[in-house]
Amino acid sequence: MRRTYARLAASLITVVVVAGACADEEEGGDTGATTAEGSTAEGTSGTTGAAGSATTTAGGAGDGGRLAAVMEADELTCGSRSDLPGFAETNAEGEFEGFDVDFCRAMAAGLLGDAEKATLVDVSTDDRLIALAAGDFDVLTRNTTLTASRDGAEGAMFLQPNYYDGQRMMVAADADITTLEDMDGATVCVAAGTTTEGNVATEFGRLELEVNVRSFDEVEQIQTAFENGQCQGWSSDGSQLAGLRENYPDGPESLVILEEIFSKEPLAPAVADGEYQLGQALNWVIWSTIQAEEYGITSENAEAMLESDDPNIVAFLGGENAEGTTIDAGLGLPDDFNYQIVSQVGNYSEIFDRHLAPLGLERGINALWTDDGLMYAPPYR
Repeated sequence: MRRTYARLAASLITVVVVAGACADEEEGGDTGATTAEGSTAEGTSGTTGAAGSATTTAGGAGDGGRLAAVMEADELTCGSRSDLPGFAETNAEGEFEGFDVDFCRAMAAGLLGDAEKATLVDVSTDDRLIALAAGDFDVLTRNTTLTASRDGAEGAMFLQPNYYDGQRMMVAADADITTLEDMDGATVCVAAGTTTEGNVATEFGRLELEVNVRSFDEVEQIQTAFENGQCQGWSSDGSQLAGLRENYPDGPESLVILEEIFSKEPLAPAVADGEYQLGQALNWVIWSTIQAEEYGITSENAEAMLESDDPNIVAFLGGENAEGTTIDAGLGLPDDFNYQIVSQVGNYSEIFDRHLAPLGLERGINALWTDDGLMYAPPYR
């Protein structure tokens, strides 16, 4: 995997919009758009590129040609993060790892036949959708909640959710707090630019409780404020809190995550608006990991499964049917894309168990539909 460590710091530029049929200047013709430019730091291997630099995949955001550009560049760039245990962080060697990172790798394996052709770009919470719309990377794989306004108004086209989550509250274990109703008048710290801010205010209002919400740009800032007693609660997606709790300086036993879940947070990758071909192809990468688990195909047995007696499994892996042909689904993907994904990265269960199970997270609603969960893949035929 090509590992690019580029922190995206947003700066304002002016985009001049010219109306082709209009000779007169109109108010609002110039719009302030934000793009991302930043310094870079090389990872352990591969290329280095800041957002908007020549190393990002060619093809303008939203022009519908991103899939072809990715194939031509023979590289997939993913906007992610480096500070969230379980989902996306950098290890001691400076390499990206985590649930979202593996989905980026799976996408590279499916599109390009090689998981190592994935390049990760570190992008902040505030800048992630701006940078995606600006074309600074091909796909956003960064624990981002699919909402109507984000899907409709922020230049993003969301894909199939790959993790269903919900917002929760974390407090000190020695605090006299067991439910949200014990937090009347409390200060709650959250990350700026997230759905968390509004959800806290809405839930406390529903409970007729007073709350002071403090927003911070970085996780480190929230943790410092929490350690210093500036906030009695720390709210975020339950999965994110589990990762942060695991790495807390005083140990995970010093924190408690309350039982209440007070929002729906379907976390999903996203591509730029208009990139329907790329989005369609990447949806089938996500579904591939789910279907592989349902079939019992793993990274260990994928090759052996090519000889399965089940023609559906053979066809799924790109093998030939009795007539000597393979499925051509018209997705712009290689015939063996499912095989490449599973053999190189694994099925959904393998990815989950590798990164999220160690945090104490259970499958829950992220189980297969056959196990009463929400994970369900359309038929591949």
